[in-house]
Amino acid sequence: MKNYPQLIAKTLGIAEHFVKNTLDLLESGATIPFISRYRKENTGSLDEVQITEIRDLYEKWVELDKRRGVILDSIEEQGKLTPELAQKINNAQTMSELEDLYLPYRPKRKTRATIAVDKGLEPLAIVIYEQKQVQLHQIAKQYIDAEKGVNNVEEALQGARDIIAEWVCENITVREKMRDTFTKFSTIFSKVAKGKEEEGSKFNIYFDSKELLCKAPSHRILAMFRGEEEGFLRLNIEPDAEKTVFLIKKNVLKGYNSCAEQVSLAIEDSYKRLLQPQMETEMRKFFKEKADKEAIAVFGTNLRQLLMVAPLGQKTTLAIDPGFRTGCKVVVLSKQGQLLAHDVIYPHPPEPQYKIASDTLRNLVEKFNVEAIAIGNGTAGRETESFVRYIPFSHPVMIVMVNESGASIYSASEIAREEFPSYDVTVRGAVSIGRRLMDPLAELVKIDPKSIGVGQYQHDVNQQWLQKSLQEVVESCVNRVGVELNTASAALLSFVSGVGPALAKNIVEYRNTNGAFKTRNALKKVPRFGDKAFEQAAGFLRIHGAQNPLDASAVHPESYSVVEAMAKKLNTQIPELIKDETLRKQIQLRDFISEKVGLPTLQDIMQELAKPGRDPREQFETFEFDKSINSINDVTVGMSVPGIVTNITKFGVFVDIGVHTDGLVHVSQLANHYVENPNDVVKLNQKVWVKVTEVDLVRKRISLTMKEG
Repeated sequence: MKNYPQLIAKTLGIAEHFVKNTLDLLESGATIPFISRYRKENTGSLDEVQITEIRDLYEKWVELDKRRGVILDSIEEQGKLTPELAQKINNAQTMSELEDLYLPYRPKRKTRATIAVDKGLEPLAIVIYEQKQVQLHQIAKQYIDAEKGVNNVEEALQGARDIIAEWVCENITVREKMRDTFTKFSTIFSKVAKGKEEEGSKFNIYFDSKELLCKAPSHRILAMFRGEEEGFLRLNIEPDAEKTVFLIKKNVLKGYNSCAEQVSLAIEDSYKRLLQPQMETEMRKFFKEKADKEAIAVFGTNLRQLLMVAPLGQKTTLAIDPGFRTGCKVVVLSKQGQLLAHDVIYPHPPEPQYKIASDTLRNLVEKFNVEAIAIGNGTAGRETESFVRYIPFSHPVMIVMVNESGASIYSASEIAREEFPSYDVTVRGAVSIGRRLMDPLAELVKIDPKSIGVGQYQHDVNQQWLQKSLQEVVESCVNRVGVELNTASAALLSFVSGVGPALAKNIVEYRNTNGAFKTRNALKKVPRFGDKAFEQAAGFLRIHGAQNPLDASAVHPESYSVVEAMAKKLNTQIPELIKDETLRKQIQLRDFISEKVGLPTLQDIMQELAKPGRDPREQFETFEFDKSINSINDVTVGMSVPGIVTNITKFGVFVDIGVHTDGLVHVSQLANHYVENPNDVVKLNQKVWVKVTEVDLVRKRISLTMKEG
C-alpha cells in the first residue's frame, strides 16, 4: 500500500498534512462543499476544485493498488513471482505499466505462440532470439516432427517466429516506445463506409479525412467515433508503419545474420498482427477518455453558468408556453412560485382570437397584480412576445424571453406529477418556464442536466463520469447559493450538503405537518436527521425572518457562540452587530482565535455579518431581441443584432438571436485575437452583439461573428 497523502501532496503541490486532513474529512462522510466552506483551518483553505482533485487522485491510487494486489496474487499462484518482479510491480505508477508487467503472466487463450510452444519449438525460438552466428538450417531440422505437426524446416522456423513475435509484443521497453510513438505520432484515418454516403451525409466532412490524433479536438474525435458507432464511418489509427517497425528493430535486433533475419520477420509480424491492433485499442480508449473528460468539463462549466444565472426574484409572474395550433398555455405564479391560475389563449393562426387572448392576459395581469411575464423561447415564442408587447396593461410589466430547454422533460417527470397531480403536462411546462425566470437554480435542479441543452456530445461520453460530474456541479451551485428551508422543494433540498433525496422528503413532510421551521435547530426533529446530517447541512439552509438572524446567514450554528462572544465583548446584541458597520469594525479577530476556530473562519463570519445570506448570483438584467426579425427568413448577411449565449463548446458558441435557430459563432470569430477557450471570452446567458456572416435556409444554419471592424 502507498502513502497516499504523500503521493497526492507531491502531485498537486499541497502540504501533506492538509491532504491527510482532507482525506480524513472525506472518509468521515463530509461533503466537498462543507469541507471547502467550513473546514478551512483543516485544509489550508483549499477550494472545491482542489478538494475534488485530492479525492479523485486518492480513488485513482486505491484502484491502482487493488489491481496491483490482484496481479501479485495471480503471478504468485503461478509460482513465478520473483523479488525483482515484485519490486517492479510495486513501483509501477500507472495502470498501463502494471498491465505491461503482467502481460507475460496473464492466462492466455490459444494463440499461434502457444501452439508453437506445444509443438516443442520454444528452444528453437530461444536460439534464434539470441541472434548468434549458428547453422540455423541444421538446428531447425532437429525440430521437424510430423506427429507434432512440424513437417519441414520452414514450419519449424514459422513456429519459432510466432513465439518471438509474442515475446516482442510483451517486451516492456518495446511497449513503452510503442505507446509513446502511437500517442505522439498516430494519424486517425476516417473513411465512409461502403454504400453509406447518402445515409451518413451528416458525417460527410469525415468521409475521407486524416489528422494527427494528438492534435484532433475532442469534438472531432467524438464525432468520428459516433460516426463509426452508427456504421457510417470506418476508422483506423496508427503512426507511420515503416518508421514504427524500424524503431522496434532498432531496440531488438543485435546484428546481421540468419537468426537476426528471422527475428526481423517476427518483428514485422508482431507489429502488424499484435502490437498495432493492441496499441490502436489503447489509443482509442485513451483519446476517447481524454475527449470525454474535455466534453464533460465543457458541459460542467456551461451547467454551472446556467444554474448561476441571475434570478428575477420573488415577483408575481405570468408565464406563457407558446404554441400555434394548440394555443399558448398561460399560468400565474405567486411570489413563492405557487400556481394561482391557468388558461389557454389563441393569439396566432390558424384560428387567431386576438381580442379574447389580449383581454385574458390583461385581466390576469390586473387581477393578480402581475409584475413580470415569462415567455418560452420555443415554437411561436417570438410571435407571442410581439403580441404581448402590444397589449396596453394597466401598469408596467416586465416581459422576458426564457430558455425553455428541458421544460417538456420536467412536465412529464415524476417530480412534476408530485407537484401538480391534478394538472396536465401543458400547465406544468408553463409553470416551469415561469419559475425558471424567478429562480433558475431552484427550477433547473428538477431536470436531468443532460436535457437542459448546454452539452457537447453528452450522449457519446462516459455516462457514469458525466452523471457524477454534473451531480457535483449542481451540488456546488446549490450550496454556494444556499437554500430557503421553508419554501424549497424536495428536489432542491436533496442537493444540500448531507441531505439527499430521502431526508429532503422527510423535511418537506415535517414542514407540511408542523408548519414552517422557526430555527435551524428544529431540523433535528425531522425523522432521521441526525447530528452528522445537521453538521453538514445547517450552514447551507436559510430561514429568513427567523428570531435569530444568524439562521438566515451562512454562519454555521457551530460558530454561533463566536458571534455571541463578539456581541458580548462590544456590549451589544447580534442584530445590532449585523446592522452597525462601526460596531463590526471594532472587532479584533485575533481575540476570538481558538483551537477550533481560526482566522479563515472568523473572516468568513465577518463577511456574512456584513451581508447575511447574500445571494452570490448577479443582479437580473432585462433583454430584448431585435423586433425586426422573427424567423430565419428575416435574417440577412451583414446585419448586427443582439443575442444571448445559449451553449458554449470547444469549437464555438451558439447564440439565440430570436429566430428559433441558434446561430454559431465559430471559435475563430469570437474575437480579433486568437481564442483557445471560448469560456475566456463569453459566458452562458451573456448578452452579446453579433454580426451575420452567412445564412443557409436549406440547412437552417446561421453563421455569426463577434469580431470588431
